[in-house]
Amino acid sequence: METLFAVLHVVTAVFIVGPMAILPMTAMRAVRAGDARQVETLAKSTNLLSLLSLLVVLFGFGVMGLADKKYDLSITTPWILWSIILYVVALGLTLFVVVPSMRRAGEALRDGTASRYPAIAAGSGVASLLLLAVVVLMVWKP
Repeated sequence: METLFAVLHVVTAVFIVGPMAILPMTAMRAVRAGDARQVETLAKSTNLLSLLSLLVVLFGFGVMGLADKKYDLSITTPWILWSIILYVVALGLTLFVVVPSMRRAGEALRDGTASRYPAIAAGSGVASLLLLAVVVLMVWKP
């Protein structure tokens, strides 16, 4: 059962968190191209994938709960705790900065006003770096 949860944890990380981090970069290209419809669609997709990324956490807790007791894993294990903190910050940035900025950029493109490109770039860049740090912690397990 632990193997099943480990596979689900990694697969959802790759196929949900990966696109969650990449789609805002595609949205920035759409902003530069002036494609409001695509920016709005990417905002919806990023929002959905961000919420679905909670499955990665759920499966991670499953792995932790089923792990052999000799590893002494808990939520207070430093690399696990830091991974959770960094993920929560990245998720918050994505849901409360990046996605709203993408939505406003789509509206701005429709209205012909200034876009939110810098906010999308900064927010998604920081979120991606935080997610990269989570991957390093998950592999390294310091």
